[in-house]
Amino acid sequence: MLALTSLSRDLLRSLRDHLRPLVAYHLFFTVLASSLLLPAVAWSLAGLVGRFGRTVISGAELLDLLLSPAGILWLLAAIGLTFLVLYLQQAGMILVAARPRDRHVRLAFEALWWSLHRLPALAGLVVIQVGTHLLLVLPVALTLVWLHGALLGGLDPYYVQRVRPPALWQFLALALPLVAAWAGLAASLYVRWILALPLVALETLSPRRALLHSSRITRGKRRSIAAISLVLLALILILPILVTLAFDWLITPLLWWLPERNAVLIPATLAYLTAYVLVTLAITFAGIAANALLSTCLYLRLTHREARPAPPPADAHPGRLAWMVELGVVLFAVWQAWLIVNSFTLQDEVTVIAHRGSSLDAPENTLPAIHRALDDGADMVELDVRLTRDHQVVLYHDSSLQRLTGDPRRIGELERETLANVDVGSWFGDPFVGEPIPGLDEALAAVRGRSGLMIDLKTDPGREEALVDAVVAALQEEQAARHRCLTEAVAVADTTTQATAVQACGNPDVTAETRLATTSPRLARTIQSRYPEQRVTLLAQLILPGSLERRRLDALGLRHNRIDEQEVSLAKRYGYELHAWTTNKRSRMSQLIDMGVDAIITDRPALLAELIAERRELGDGALLLIKLHNWLRQ
Repeated sequence: MLALTSLSRDLLRSLRDHLRPLVAYHLFFTVLASSLLLPAVAWSLAGLVGRFGRTVISGAELLDLLLSPAGILWLLAAIGLTFLVLYLQQAGMILVAARPRDRHVRLAFEALWWSLHRLPALAGLVVIQVGTHLLLVLPVALTLVWLHGALLGGLDPYYVQRVRPPALWQFLALALPLVAAWAGLAASLYVRWILALPLVALETLSPRRALLHSSRITRGKRRSIAAISLVLLALILILPILVTLAFDWLITPLLWWLPERNAVLIPATLAYLTAYVLVTLAITFAGIAANALLSTCLYLRLTHREARPAPPPADAHPGRLAWMVELGVVLFAVWQAWLIVNSFTLQDEVTVIAHRGSSLDAPENTLPAIHRALDDGADMVELDVRLTRDHQVVLYHDSSLQRLTGDPRRIGELERETLANVDVGSWFGDPFVGEPIPGLDEALAAVRGRSGLMIDLKTDPGREEALVDAVVAALQEEQAARHRCLTEAVAVADTTTQATAVQACGNPDVTAETRLATTSPRLARTIQSRYPEQRVTLLAQLILPGSLERRRLDALGLRHNRIDEQEVSLAKRYGYELHAWTTNKRSRMSQLIDMGVDAIITDRPALLAELIAERRELGDGALLLIKLHNWLRQ
């Protein structure tokens, strides 16, 4: 039996004995991977996506692509190349631990060269080992797709998400056992083949022979190996979280006691972040090294009856180059900390966009929701629009009335007069009983002089351009109405009355305070071509790298949990606005403001407006500490 305590003790001793050559190898491999391997992989995959000629910005589009022959090839290439880089990294660390030398840097270079020399064998191991897991997941994935189509395919996705009908629970009840069965089988294969990588790296076995030999020598010990692997995995996942929480809860509060002067706060923050980066790098390295050392210790115990790798020779020494490498790590941490501090801008200008009005306080896409959003301080009100049978534009999100009224009829099959008599307020509460579906013209009149609109185009197949034309016509009618209003206001003799009337008329340039939004890149290009004066926001759930042309974007609306520093950097590089949707948590709003988004779409505009007002009242020091806190939480 493999004792968890003794194996853990041997693993820690091995990490201590081989720490410096492992660190050297890790740094050399990281430099190689970041400068050559990973960019080559990213370039190859992005180029392959570009050949598809498809924009992938939603989960459904991603699924459609991955189920196509070309998409399957792309997925296989992405998975294979990713695992090949990981196997190269792990093989080198195994070689460092199992073949000690007197000079640490020389050992690291030799391990790097030897792992690259074994690249064909490692690639073969990836093909067999990872390919087997993919073959196992294929029938499960196809079954899940079939189940989804049979149970949920005919339902509106947003209806499924919000209402969670019985069909959803039926799907989950059938899907979860399938996923659990695959996970159990995949874990069993992982344990069975856990020694294949050290066998390929150390004994130069072929991939097939290494897998067979690993299966033989782990027989009878797989439960112990599984338990040890799970404990190590848990530690690798939990330790970074615990360290971040420790910094945030124990060290960050100490910064609040410092005087609010930049001459003190900035050096203190720089030192804090340098320490955090160093600890994070150490934890990352420890997790990678521990996984490689676990394989090495298991290999030695089960094949050579040795508890752990032999320590380096007694006269081994790091050498000056090793000291320089380690000094480089410290300088890298200082540089990263400096970049982080400089990324903290003290300007917090962000547009507050109310999602379907204040839709947590009033029924979505109704006049009460719009009025409440205006009272809550929204800069813009986001509304969903659809085209009726008689080519009128009404405010409604779903394709059918099912979710809000229980009526299965579709919006595009009904006339506006009929929809005006549909009650979409009763589901929300008694104060809104009898609330009708309003038209876009009513919404435009409601926001005059107080706010702009973001109009999210919900299209029916074959009627996309008709909806755009109808929306633009409504904007033009509203613009004419505002001009008439202003003409009448100017004619008023009383100056005070005249000023009030002008304010009530609103901005005559309706286009300037209105934004169209769509999830279709093709429709966005059509709008920009036919109505170049209209600003357009492209809404996306996700973006498959290399699939989206960003140069012509006015704005990109991205799901808030998909926004990171890279997306903010891309928006600045290509000159478009970045909008985050839809978040209702104060902490996440604060993080997004610090990241530099241009607008936040929320169901709680009052909360966001309050947060912005509070941050404007803070001094630079307090705001810097809030930004540091939010950066840690990301």
